[in-house]
Amino acid sequence: MTEDCLFCKFVNKEIPKDFVYESNGVFAFEDIHPLAPVHILIIPKRHITSMVDITEEETELMGELVLTAKKIADNLGISKNGYKLLFRVGRHGGQEIQHLHLHLIGGDFLSEGIGPISKIKE
Repeated sequence: MTEDCLFCKFVNKEIPKDFVYESNGVFAFEDIHPLAPVHILIIPKRHITSMVDITEEETELMGELVLTAKKIADNLGISKNGYKLLFRVGRHGGQEIQHLHLHLIGGDFLSEGIGPISKIKE
């Protein structure tokens, strides 16, 4: 765990948070800035900064993140019509919290909306 990490503070119960799902390895909650009717963040309890830091040792954990997304999508009734799973990686990928997390986004038709923003400077 990292002292200044918001998601680690949720895991440690330093900041109260209602989870929509929790297991020994991961937890999930609704995004505070949803992009669609369903927007859930699925997060490993162990602090991993980003996908860049994933090693083969995290193979099982990564599988748990994806299977958790499937379970939540099934429970929320969005599996039949579909949904998106998204990892944001680093600054260029739009990662805002420096703790690995998977976005589950659905509940309506979703646009792509991904492309370079050439006007933003490094």
